[in-house]
Amino acid sequence: MNRREYLKKSLAGAALLGTAGLGLPKESFASAVAVDTFRNGEYVLPELKYSYDALEPYIDAQTMELHHSRHHQGYVNGLNNALSKLAEARENDDFSLVKHWSRESAFHGGGHFLHAMFWEVMGPNGGGEPSDRTLASAINSSFGSFDGFKRHFKAASGAVEGSGWGVLAYEPNSGNLIIHQVERQSDLSLWATRPLLMVDVWEHAYYLKYQNRRGDYVENFMNVVNWEKVAEMYDAAASAG
Repeated sequence: MNRREYLKKSLAGAALLGTAGLGLPKESFASAVAVDTFRNGEYVLPELKYSYDALEPYIDAQTMELHHSRHHQGYVNGLNNALSKLAEARENDDFSLVKHWSRESAFHGGGHFLHAMFWEVMGPNGGGEPSDRTLASAINSSFGSFDGFKRHFKAASGAVEGSGWGVLAYEPNSGNLIIHQVERQSDLSLWATRPLLMVDVWEHAYYLKYQNRRGDYVENFMNVVNWEKVAEMYDAAASAG
């Protein structure tokens, strides 16, 4: 059986990795982003809806190109390879490396799906505060005010130990919005939550422009947030229950 056949076997139901694995309902917008990156039996790099220089001066074009075309592509390749190896292990009934390849699929899968959503929640005409009243009300209810949310989000993102993500997510049991840190991109996740807004605080996301000034990068990230997209995702997540 060749690699393509292994991928098809392994990935036939693997689009669920982006939904069930991240706690996303099938009908949510975030789920649609994840599923849209799965074509012809394997995961693929999504195309950006804006040019690499569209987020200047806050995020530079060189960083965007490297981040998208090399780093994200690396996660896509790693995910496909890990799932292929797991399919091969099942085919041969040899699970001696299952721990390794499971970790690889979680790490690269987390990187792939978080990046797929990350590109969507940024845009050249972003920033400010959400105009959507439902989302604005949810932020005020959960954090006291938009300013309270912004300060919490920046502090949590800036304090991620090592590399990882700051994430605003919807928690369906309480109906509240929460902020949590995702170390690396596969640790410290809350399984029940549905990601809505995320900032990549791995050094590859900002070092060319900001060097070690992660706080400045997170501060300027807020100027490119596409609140319309976040509101769309929030509505889908909240209406799914």
